[in-house]
Amino acid sequence: MNIHEYQAKELLKSYGAPVADGVPVFEKGEAEAAAKQLPGPLYVVKSQIHAGGRGKGKFTELGADAKGGVRLAKSVEEVVAHTNEMLGNTLVTKQTGPAGKQVNRLYIEDGADIDRELYLSILIDRTVGRPAFVVSTEGGMDIEAVAEETPEKILTLAIDRRRALRLTT
Repeated sequence: MNIHEYQAKELLKSYGAPVADGVPVFEKGEAEAAAKQLPGPLYVVKSQIHAGGRGKGKFTELGADAKGGVRLAKSVEEVVAHTNEMLGNTLVTKQTGPAGKQVNRLYIEDGADIDRELYLSILIDRTVGRPAFVVSTEGGMDIEAVAEETPEKILTLAIDRRRALRLTT
């Protein structure tokens, strides 16, 4: 199952997890109203595609010096400007391959003063054929570099469904 970040955060929020406020945007004209729903003064405009590395990605339609698919904005006007540049354009990341993926939705999120960044992923561990938690204290944006340079800082815990069922009954 592929879900976007904003959908995952809605799901986490429904279970009581603390999640920053955010608003999905599907059309350029929605950006200003979305940003005004958030307290600001810092916002994060995030491309919603099914690929990692969005912040370091590049848009094929923009110049080489353009920012990636995750951008900070310090005003509602900047949110609108970023939205106009990103929405409808093609974002290329390490995970999309050279063809990239068209950005058809954004997530405008309330900015936060980040004290510490952690990484958590739930995925199918193909080596054992089961879901697994992948966690690290080394943050998220550079998780590929962490995996390459210091793999011991990443913990993978395969989930044994039969054992988990016994623990809950």
